[in-house]
Amino acid sequence: MTTPMERLKNKITKEVLWLYILRLLRERPMYAYELKERIREAFNFEPATVSSYVVLYKLEKDGYVTAEWQESQTGKPSRKYYKLTPEGERLLEDGIAFLEDMVEKLKGV
Repeated sequence: MTTPMERLKNKITKEVLWLYILRLLRERPMYAYELKERIREAFNFEPATVSSYVVLYKLEKDGYVTAEWQESQTGKPSRKYYKLTPEGERLLEDGIAFLEDMVEKLKGV
């Protein structure tokens, strides 16, 4: 049985993974596994690998990110790098504004 706090943390992290992905892509283009690692480092939770790929696929399909294959200079396999689009930037800003508004309402400010 999970506690209310555990459920809240799950809802605000893994269930809105797109927010974290878009936020990191604002910094620079990244490939899927790199994004997963950066989420762990920057936000202190680790999404499932499959979840990251599913979210990236949906974001790309909906036009919030673009993807481009890049050849490795070190002989490693090519990687698919994701980049934030202007639509993705607006979605990120809208998501952040919504969360900020809800927090202010919860605080009673």
